[in-house]
Parts: sequence; structure tokens; C-alpha cells
Amino acid sequence: MQQYSTLKEHYKFTEEEAKILYNLQPRMKELADDFIDRFYDHIWGFGKTAQFLKNKEIIAHHRKKIQEWYVNLFCGKYDMSYFTYLYKIGEIHVKIGLPTHYVNSAFNFVRTFILQNIENNFENKEQHVKEIKAIEKIIDMNLDVLTSSYREEELSKFLSLSKVEKTILSGLKKFNSYINFFLAGALALVAFFAIGLFCYDIYLLFFSDIGIEKGILTVLGSLLVLWAAIELIHEEINHLQGKGFAIGAFIMLAMAALIRKILIYSLSSDKTDDLLVIGAVIVGLAIAYWLVGGKKKIA
Repeated sequence: MQQYSTLKEHYKFTEEEAKILYNLQPRMKELADDFIDRFYDHIWGFGKTAQFLKNKEIIAHHRKKIQEWYVNLFCGKYDMSYFTYLYKIGEIHVKIGLPTHYVNSAFNFVRTFILQNIENNFENKEQHVKEIKAIEKIIDMNLDVLTSSYREEELSKFLSLSKVEKTILSGLKKFNSYINFFLAGALALVAFFAIGLFCYDIYLLFFSDIGIEKGILTVLGSLLVLWAAIELIHEEINHLQGKGFAIGAFIMLAMAALIRKILIYSLSSDKTDDLLVIGAVIVGLAIAYWLVGGKKKIA
């Protein structure tokens, strides 16, 4: 962890600002219960918070520690022990695998909560501006220290690798990048053929004896496959931009292809067994799609 004195110097955090925060502590302490209730309302909105807060004992302990941290923001004494305490919190976040996105979002809530209460209770404009600056700095320094645990964890993992391992890792990353671009091209080709299939089905509808009912169902099935292919391309673009990949999109494409078959087979009386098998497969895929949430990301 970088030296706390250097950190405060970079943020131009002064002793006057430390005193300002200390003077705010009594007022902020009165809001501690309201803060923790609203803080929990916020983090439960993440959707996966229950993975980290698994039972009542953990929740009670976490609530107590968060409340202590909140009050401690205004302790007025920001020395090595204070920043070491923050760094240890960051290490715990890394250990349990808490995403940095959750940390950043939580800090945004903390900032908003404190500033709103400051805004509602100021009397002197000049002092009010100083209070805002002091609060912004202490929150940013807290976030800086907490997220530094993530950076150092990633760096330590990389530095612990041998030269050969680093070379292999770099090579695999490049290879993975090439594969992703190849996949994007392949998906574009699939979409092109899906358009061709749609056009061919339109042709059969008007220039063959396929029948209006079967022809329309076939065209609808082709449109469904084309839509699923476009969705896959969209997800791959997101993946190339650094986001996760939605495995649900692949499941959706498979379901679209099978639904197309059902639309076609539904008009044939001798395809009952095939319809039952395909229907069972679609139900299995639908369950798998529901289990992954349809949008579950994989790196």
C-alpha cells in the first residue's frame, strides 16, 4: 500500500479538512441508523448480494462494520492505522471475490447520502463549500485504498509467473483475441445464410406448391433463426468491447432452430414422434436458459 502521507498529498488533503470532518461527526452519527438501512436497500438491488451475505449472522456483522466505517469517515485522524484498516477491508473484498463494480456503486450511494444531508443543513455558504470538498476527498481516498487491493492482487499474480508462463499467457490472450474476431466473422456468415434461408422460403411460398399455411410457418421460422443470429452478433460485439458473453444467446439460437422445425412439422401427421422429441429438447433448453438467467456472463 502506498504511504498514507503521499496519498493525502496527492489529494491535497489538509489538517483543516480533517478538522472539518471531525466537526461533522456528531451530526453524521445521528444519521447512522438511517444510513445503514438505506445502504442495505441499495446493495440488495445488485441482485447477487445474497452470495456474499449468506445468513443473518453475517448480515448483522456486516451491518455493524459498515456503520462503524461510515462513522469513522469523520474521525478526524487519518494516519497509517486508518488507511491500513481500509486496506484490510479491501483485502477481504478481494478474498471473497466481491466485484469492484459493487464497491464503486456502494461508494456512489455513500457520497450521495452524505452530500444530500450536508446540503439540507448548511448555514454558511463558504463553510458549506469546504465541507463538500473535505467529504469528496475522504470518500475518494477511501475508494482509492480499497480498490488498490484489487490492483495489487492482480499485479502480484502476474509478477509471480515465470517468464515462460508470462509468454504463454500473453500468447493465449492474443490467440483468444483472434478467435473472438473469427467467431464474429462466422456469426456474420451465419446471419448472411439466415437471410438467404428467409429469401428462399419466400420464394417457395410464392413459386411452389408448398401451401400457404406451411409456407408462412416456414417463413416465420426463418425469421426466428435470423433474429437469434442477430442477437448472437450483438452479444459478440459486446464481448469484443470487453463485456462478458451471454451464453443464453447460444441457447436461444438453438431454441429458435428447433421451434422452426416444430412450425414445419406441425402440419405433418406422421411427424408426431419427432415433435415430441423436439418439444422435450426445447423444454430442456428453456430450463437451461432460465438457469443461466438468459444473460449470464462468462469471461
